[in-house]
Order: sequence, then C-alpha cells, then structure tokens
Amino acid sequence: MCGIVGLHLRDPNLYPRLGTLLETMLCQVIERGPDSAGVAVYGDTRRCPDGYAAVSVLADRVDKDSDDAPKDALAGLLPDIVVTEAGDTTVLAAPVTVDELLAAVRQGLPRARVVGSGTDLTVYKGTGHPHELAVTYDLAGAQGWQGLAHTRMATESAVTPEGCHPFSVGPDQCLVHNGSFANHATIRRDLRFAGIEFDSENDSEVGARFLAARLAKGDDLQMALRALCEAFDGFYTLLVTSKDGFAVVRDAIACKPAIIAETSQWVAMASEFRALAGLPGIEDARIYEPEPERVYAWAR
Repeated sequence: MCGIVGLHLRDPNLYPRLGTLLETMLCQVIERGPDSAGVAVYGDTRRCPDGYAAVSVLADRVDKDSDDAPKDALAGLLPDIVVTEAGDTTVLAAPVTVDELLAAVRQGLPRARVVGSGTDLTVYKGTGHPHELAVTYDLAGAQGWQGLAHTRMATESAVTPEGCHPFSVGPDQCLVHNGSFANHATIRRDLRFAGIEFDSENDSEVGARFLAARLAKGDDLQMALRALCEAFDGFYTLLVTSKDGFAVVRDAIACKPAIIAETSQWVAMASEFRALAGLPGIEDARIYEPEPERVYAWAR
C-alpha cells in the first residue's frame, strides 16, 4: 500500500524549489502510508557541503549523555564535524571521504545504526505521521537536483525507524518500495552467506542490499534492476536513486500503481497522479504508466 514519490530536476533554476515540490508530492500520498516517512535529498550543499561526506544515523542508537554527545564523541577524530538532529535521524557531515567518516562514526559511536551515506546525499527516516515528519526534516527548506520520499504502511516487519524507507546501503544510493517480495527470506540467506549484514527484517532492505551488491560488482543501475527482476518474486514498484540519476521498475504483473511524468524541466514518479498535479508545467508533461519489468532510467 505504501506511497512513493520522486523528483529528478533537469532545470537548475528549479533546484531551490526541490524541497517544497517534494513536500507537496509527499503530502498527497500520506493515506497510502501513515506509519512512517523517509526522505532522501541530493545536492543540498547546506546539508552536505561541497568537499564533505555525510552519514545519517538513527538517533535512538546514539548515546546522548548531553545535547552535544555525538559531536563530543567524534570531536577528537573529526574536529570539523557538523551534527544536525532531525527526529529519529542524526546527520553527521565532515570534510573527509565517505569511508573515513564511516570509520570515525563506527569508532566514536559504536552503537549508531547507519541509514545513509554519500557525498551528495542526506537521508532522513522515522516513525510518525508523514506530514509532521516532513516538518521535522525541514523538507520544505531542502534544495538540490533530486529527491525521493516514501510513506509506509507496514506489512513485512515492525513499525520502527530501522524498517522505514528509503534504504540507503551503498554510497549515494537509495531504494523505496511499494509491495512485497515473496522470496526475500531465501535471498537474505544467500546474501548473509556472502557476508552481507542487515539492519532490519524488512523485505525491502533485501532488495536494496541485492542492488548494492550488484552495483559494487560493476553493474550499472539498469543491469542491476534487471537482475533484481529475475531474482525476486512478488509484487513491487521500485524507485532507485544514485548520484548519477533515477530509475523505476515494476514487477511482471504490475499490480502496484505507478505513474511517470516528464517535461524538459523535470522527471517525476509517484504512486498516484494527484502527487504530480502541483508540479510546474504538468499540463504539458508526457504522462504514462510504466510497463511491467521494463527499467526506466534517467541520467543526470
């Protein structure tokens, strides 16, 4: 039942409006998933400045003896660390590589659960009403070139911050999912045998881990998604983003709703048309329903 929205901006003049447009889209799919909401923003240099890496961690996994506990814990390792708290999520940014920041987080905050990382990406996820979470994340204030959001109605696992979407398990990668994977337990077992660890019991995380493994082996996004369609059974619409672009795929039956709209200024995807209705120039957009098991991808 979950709600998915995504926006890939082609026109740099719209970059300052990314957050307001995405929030409007999100608020039109709240009824599809009242349990929780997650957001991913690409290209907001106020949240992840140029030359910085950012890591998002679950705040309830951070030891908070004081208001400045995360910063204090990392100050000796990363003196220029910037810490921003947003509900269940804490974002840590520093002028180092992603791997260096992840290593420092694991050393300084060993209980932290990492839910996103990259040099162009900030991730926020948590439980609660999606409209209130959008305010908590300051989604309206976000700028950038690409974003996605998800509202969740839990079916395969508990309503927890770990179970929220998006799942960001590779650098600058995100996946959101509407539907369910029937054989996720089998694929999870195979991935664990290959040494891959999991943060939740959510079936969607299995899809994200599978894609990240394929991308790490050299697949491009289209190849990885085609491999997912071959390996996974079930009903699904997936929206996947990376620092290079934006992709959508549905299962062979395509029973989970999805609609795509394109103009010269943007590409957008949503679970329902009403989430697209407020986009600038929608009246001139090419609007269509994606075909089953066809991968639709757009590069930056």
